[in-house]
Amino acid sequence: MSGLFRGYGKGLTLVFFLAAAIWGLMLIVLPQLTMLERALTAPPRAADSAVVQMVERDARTCVSILRTYDAPAESDQGSGGLAVPSMSGGMAVPSMSGNAGGAEAAPARPYILQCARATTHRALARSEAETVWLDEAYELPLLEVSETVPLADQQAAAQEIAELASQLYGELRAQEANATPYTLENFAALAEARHIPMSDTQRALEDAKFSNRLLSLTGLRFERDGQVYQRIALITLARTLVQAVIATALALLLCYPIAYKVALATPPKRAVWLFLGLVIPYAIVELMRIYAWTTIIDNAGLLNGLLEWLGLIDRPIQFKRFPGTVFLVIVYTYVLFMVFPIYNVMSTLDKNQIEAARDLGASPWRVHWRIIIPHSKPGIAVGTIATFMLAAGAFSVPRIISRGLQAEWFSQTIYNKFFESPNANSGAAYSFAYTIVCFVLVALFMWIMRTRLKDFARVQ
Repeated sequence: MSGLFRGYGKGLTLVFFLAAAIWGLMLIVLPQLTMLERALTAPPRAADSAVVQMVERDARTCVSILRTYDAPAESDQGSGGLAVPSMSGGMAVPSMSGNAGGAEAAPARPYILQCARATTHRALARSEAETVWLDEAYELPLLEVSETVPLADQQAAAQEIAELASQLYGELRAQEANATPYTLENFAALAEARHIPMSDTQRALEDAKFSNRLLSLTGLRFERDGQVYQRIALITLARTLVQAVIATALALLLCYPIAYKVALATPPKRAVWLFLGLVIPYAIVELMRIYAWTTIIDNAGLLNGLLEWLGLIDRPIQFKRFPGTVFLVIVYTYVLFMVFPIYNVMSTLDKNQIEAARDLGASPWRVHWRIIIPHSKPGIAVGTIATFMLAAGAFSVPRIISRGLQAEWFSQTIYNKFFESPNANSGAAYSFAYTIVCFVLVALFMWIMRTRLKDFARVQ
């Protein structure tokens, strides 16, 4: 701090820290707090009052539709037995006047969705393993609109259901207004087990797989009452983290030799050309580079075309189904985030240390293990953390490359929860939990690498 004061003065130092604080507050703290608040809040449509309100609306709509069948018989005769428009979405319904031949009487009314849903025996929003009915939870009489009774009785039943629902809705709204709005149900959905229906033969085949045995050992897959259950969200999360670690390891194995070659084993003039070869492809937008890979791995792409031209294959290889293809594209997409930090730190190493070690008889492997890698440890840590976080949050690469032919990554699950699910609050819980898990893994990695935050200052 004293060095900053001497170099920049108190005024500039204060401005710098104020700008950093505002940056962190606006881009890190407030978004995460907003995400946490949303994750701890139950969605409005999951509340019991929302279900009761839907029952009331369906019942009142049912009453309105049934009233259209109370028209005088003369209007039916005038229509000649043709369909009369109903009030339920503009669809035509049969009239009450009978069929053209007059041999049989027409049904009292056709199927009406709102009347079918106008019942006190309505399922409340609970977990998949738990089914709670409205009438049982709040001690309501079991009422429904039966098609077999006269229309007047149907209207009376629907009206009674609407009045009961309206009264209960007011009571529930008052209770929910006084209750705490926060809950852990959205986080609990992450560990929720789902039933996987399968035959006995299929279950025996699935049980024999090594991956399913591993899931059973970790509790992510289990059997109960002869049925198979899986914690799908946790399985997706664990699989994504493993895949991100593999992609990061592949990037490190690829980038460490490149960084060493450019920083320590190449004259400065040639190093410039090597860096240009790395940087120029990244002048293209990331999405364009990802879509370019689809022209390489498609069934009629460059790779399959080359293999067929060489006579090595008779039919196209489904590269889109191989997880290794996603790893390859992720490494290609984020390779610079690994190679630059390693190069920046490695370039500060005094080459005389390497020459002295060689003069003392150290092998190339020992030189790397005892001199180069310890010196480059901050760059390796920064590159590994950056690549891991980018790979763990990758969305476009697995979605575009696999095209739904591989198991989805957790980032895709979060997207589906936010934009393709009625419960976006679960998406917030998934997102916040995933962030915490990634931060814990990064902290564990820093502890294993014996690196501290101040060591990152060496990565320029």
